[in-house]
Amino acid sequence: MDPVRNPYAPGAGQRPPELAGRDAELLAFDVVLERVARGRSERSIVLTGLRGVGKTVLLNALRSAAVRAGWGTGKLEARPDQSLRRPLAAALHVAIRELGAGHPGAEHVLGVLRSFAQKDVPGAKLRERWQPGIEVAAVPGRADSGDIEIDLVELFGDVAGLAGDAGRGIAIFLDEMQDVAPEDVSALCAACHELSQNGLPLVVVGAGLPHLPAVLSASKSYSERLFRYARIDRLDRAAADRALQSPARDEGAEFTPDGLAAMYEITAGYPYFIQAYGKAVWDIAPGSPITAADVRVAAPEAEAELAVGFFGSRFERATPAEREYLHGMAAAACAVQTSAEAPTEPESVPTAAVADFLGRKPQSLSPARDALLKKGLIYSGTRGQIAFTVPHFGRYLRAQHIE
Repeated sequence: MDPVRNPYAPGAGQRPPELAGRDAELLAFDVVLERVARGRSERSIVLTGLRGVGKTVLLNALRSAAVRAGWGTGKLEARPDQSLRRPLAAALHVAIRELGAGHPGAEHVLGVLRSFAQKDVPGAKLRERWQPGIEVAAVPGRADSGDIEIDLVELFGDVAGLAGDAGRGIAIFLDEMQDVAPEDVSALCAACHELSQNGLPLVVVGAGLPHLPAVLSASKSYSERLFRYARIDRLDRAAADRALQSPARDEGAEFTPDGLAAMYEITAGYPYFIQAYGKAVWDIAPGSPITAADVRVAAPEAEAELAVGFFGSRFERATPAEREYLHGMAAAACAVQTSAEAPTEPESVPTAAVADFLGRKPQSLSPARDALLKKGLIYSGTRGQIAFTVPHFGRYLRAQHIE
């Protein structure tokens, strides 16, 4: 097959040629946009799932829907140990500009936004030199108390008020939401609560790992009622087939039924794997239709690529002690793995099982486990249970015979 015409697109956050299996989420967000446009209150949204299921792709698709609806939008990615003030201010700045900076009241709101952002800059002289890209003077006494919760409630209220006056809405898209600092999570929840209570036209759409709801709940007890949660998971068989067939047909090619079955078995329906294996199979297959035999021939090349770029890059971030813990998790996962139509990693394994395999006391493994949690390589959705954030990571570790 001609590699120049290869339609598949594996990449971090890169939109696939066919966004299959996400129609329900897109439709639900269209309802949110329409309800807010009619002055009705709506909850902010949180998307959760493992890495490689397409959360960032969906986040971008939802932002595109908001732009088409005439909303002001901004996007940011949370990072561990980084304050939310400046990146959130930059995202809101973009959103206000999309609304139209010339709208009455915009200059005042931009001044409040500048005050909010500058509060994160230490020292008066440094604040004077720092340029946040906002060309209006800071408005003192508003969203600049230094208490992030008070300031964010005031800022969101002012920005939402501007959007309401313009007859439109504001949507902020926050990726890697589980990495927001605890103090900032609390402030974000409080601000969203205020928006919901007052029916203001500003929504936050967050995306993060499966334990994100627990992070939010630990911050504010009412968070389970504050957000609309959507679990983004692997595709079912019909959606996975569509993700493969539709791009192929656009290029005049087909998959045989056994080829589609082989692809689903090897990818387990995970969107990133569908793109990675699809790209490898296309390049290796001699012609159309693509068969199960083509999939078997191409699989080693796809796996070698994943081993370096998807799995290996994450494994390299771990220290020797952390790698030992990952090895123990992979072995424990293998012991409890159950059969399924499309085999996948079990949801979680007991931390005690990991300790037993390694012949260690659970307390002695806590530093390695905590470090892996902070690095986003594993997560704990339930007390005493642990799981990989990356699908098939245990299979990769076992295949490498890591000691």
